[in-house]
Amino acid sequence: MSKPSVISLFTGAGGLDFGFEAAGFRTAVALEMDAKCCATLRHNRDWTVIQGDIANVSTAEILKAGKLKATEVDVLIGGPPCQPFSKSGFWATGEAKRLNDPRAATLDGYLRVLAEAKPRAFLLENVEGIGFKGKDEGLQLIQARLSLINEKEGTNYRANIAVVNAADYGVPQLRKRTIVIGSRDGDEFSFPASTHASRDELLAKGLRTYLTAWDALHDLPASIDPSVELKGKWANLLASIPEGQNYLWHTERGEGLPLFGWRTRFWSFMLKLAKTEPSWTIQAQPGPATGPFHWDNRRLTMREMARLQTFPDDFETVGTLTDAQRQLGNAVPSLLAEVLATEISVQLLGRTRPNRGYQLGVKAATSSPPPSVVTPVPAQYLDLLGDHEAHPGTGKGRGARQRTLVAAE
Repeated sequence: MSKPSVISLFTGAGGLDFGFEAAGFRTAVALEMDAKCCATLRHNRDWTVIQGDIANVSTAEILKAGKLKATEVDVLIGGPPCQPFSKSGFWATGEAKRLNDPRAATLDGYLRVLAEAKPRAFLLENVEGIGFKGKDEGLQLIQARLSLINEKEGTNYRANIAVVNAADYGVPQLRKRTIVIGSRDGDEFSFPASTHASRDELLAKGLRTYLTAWDALHDLPASIDPSVELKGKWANLLASIPEGQNYLWHTERGEGLPLFGWRTRFWSFMLKLAKTEPSWTIQAQPGPATGPFHWDNRRLTMREMARLQTFPDDFETVGTLTDAQRQLGNAVPSLLAEVLATEISVQLLGRTRPNRGYQLGVKAATSSPPPSVVTPVPAQYLDLLGDHEAHPGTGKGRGARQRTLVAAE
């Protein structure tokens, strides 16, 4: 039986594609506008890659490049750029631009290809924020457009929507994403039940505890790459923060020294991995003090980020460590993609469920060493000691007040 075909849009470094590959699919054609991501894709696989903006590449060109015809495509996959709906943007400004952001037009591009290629099934991925209550214009757009496509094309696409946490499926990283899956014939899709849960939750029968950062990284050699050394104003402070903590350790409500106000920084500021817990979400464009950082008080290497994102071990990014961070931080964990691809294959394409475990599954380590030693706060930061006001709440901080004043002028 031939492998089912995939058209991949906004492919990035291929997080979705490697998961679909592990589930028995083949990427017939991938569309990606970033030159370095395209170089990474070509370095790792012989997939047909089109470098271009979806707004400037017709569906006919995509089909031709993949040697496909409309209605013959098995699955359309892709994650349109998520910045318009991101939680980070909301925290920083009190609101996200959402559909008013020009980058949200990428949703239109995805839905145009869906309407014209008419695949048997589709998967669309985005950040959790696209479905926030009262701010779900993106999901409403998808639902409305599917109805128009069905009316015009005679299809029966319906959106099955869920917010999934990658850690619930064996990924050693806490990463929530909104997933939209549908079938051309209108078949219902049931999202797979969780296989893992946190220790703090009541573990239902058959569930296992979350995979940890140590499980993912324990067999990798210690890094001697100078590019992972911390730089900037806060570089020397990280060693004074315990594993699994962030700058909140050094507030009046923490157990360190009162150097910062409570919640006056973004959560990932000075955030350090813990060996006994899953990683927090890998960031795509972090500042010099934005984690998660390694428990050895340094940045993560490319291979470590790839492990936490469950990419295949033969995968390599092209470019610098910063390029690797951007490419991997924007990706969908490949194991999560494999889990979903397997269910699409069985439920929507009628294929036989594989009689094996997941190819990209992470094996738990037998044990983990004790936490790294915490050092005293260096003298260079002691002038920060004092009373600090806590953040007053979303949209009420100094930046928000300034924007309000400017708008009133």
